[in-house]
Amino acid sequence: MTDPMRFETAAIHVGQDPDPTTGAAVVPIYQTSTYVQQAVGEHKGFEYSRTDNPSRSALQSCLAALEGSSQALAFASGMAATTILSMALRPGQLVLIPDDVYGGTYRLFDKVMNDRDLRYETVDMTDAPAVKAALADGAGMVFAETPTNPTLKILDLELLGDLAHDAGALLAVDNTFATPFLQRPLEHGADAVVYSATKYLGGHSDLVLGSVATNDGELADRLRFLQNAVGAVPGPFDSWLLLRGLKTLAIRMRAHCEGAARIARWLEEHPEVEQVYYPGLSDDPGHQLATAQMAAAGEPLYGGMVSFTVESEARALSVCEKTELFFLAESLGGVESLIEHPGRMTHASLAGSGMEVSPALIRLSVGIEHPDDLIADLERALS
Repeated sequence: MTDPMRFETAAIHVGQDPDPTTGAAVVPIYQTSTYVQQAVGEHKGFEYSRTDNPSRSALQSCLAALEGSSQALAFASGMAATTILSMALRPGQLVLIPDDVYGGTYRLFDKVMNDRDLRYETVDMTDAPAVKAALADGAGMVFAETPTNPTLKILDLELLGDLAHDAGALLAVDNTFATPFLQRPLEHGADAVVYSATKYLGGHSDLVLGSVATNDGELADRLRFLQNAVGAVPGPFDSWLLLRGLKTLAIRMRAHCEGAARIARWLEEHPEVEQVYYPGLSDDPGHQLATAQMAAAGEPLYGGMVSFTVESEARALSVCEKTELFFLAESLGGVESLIEHPGRMTHASLAGSGMEVSPALIRLSVGIEHPDDLIADLERALS
């Protein structure tokens, strides 16, 4: 085809031509570490599976196509992707992270990178003057999440890109909650996009994998060197599983978004609920920006994550432990719905940081079950 493929088509076809040897319609799992060479230094494009593997290569081609990027690299996990991206910076540089950020990201910069001479600061990234002030002396990277985890703030990527570039910094965006189907940060000024592909991209809670996509050739070369040198790579079976998951990403995300929107509107009216966080609600502070920024699918879609508060921590813990269809578990983005208590689970590493989430907060990952059944499950737990 000469015309650009649409998202749904690219997810099924890019990097996934029929196998030339057998005609297999599905990319094989190249479960090998070793490749035989025809002569010294003469091979068929693969030397060793830490450096490259045909299953991983097909995946990276597909990820780049979905992101609209020139290059994408796959890693052993989302945190491995963030770590390798951080290692591409120079010692002593500043990394700016949101004050509402995934607990594992905070832990990485506070407990690991901070000990290796990579400074970090937290800031409310919805506050442009505060971001500008934090970048006054320059920085290496602004690391954003939008929607943020767990209170689903919407960050203005074009504004953050301008502020980051004025300070000589990269803008990297963790796009895990939105996926490239809803939002493509490179189109809004980002230099790199990071995913925990474990979540929506895989979609079935059966793999652990991460990725970084970029249009910056120099950055991509550095990341590729580090990918090989550090060895933080996914295995061929996980690469194959992710390729399979990507094929249905578009239809899954529509179902996630439809269910989350219905549940958010229902929670808004529930007498036991204090506050609902969901950018699809018209009175959400980020609604207008999300409507413009999260419209890569041709229409605004607001994601499958919903957070809400109840009257107390004890009440929140009780609700989390009483659902049946919503499994009590960390992670997110699978076809099954999950419920969790961020303060004690995914964001426990924020304890003592000054960025603790409300103990009364509950986070939902809305799956693709029928929304009426999910609402009935929440009603039982809240009652």
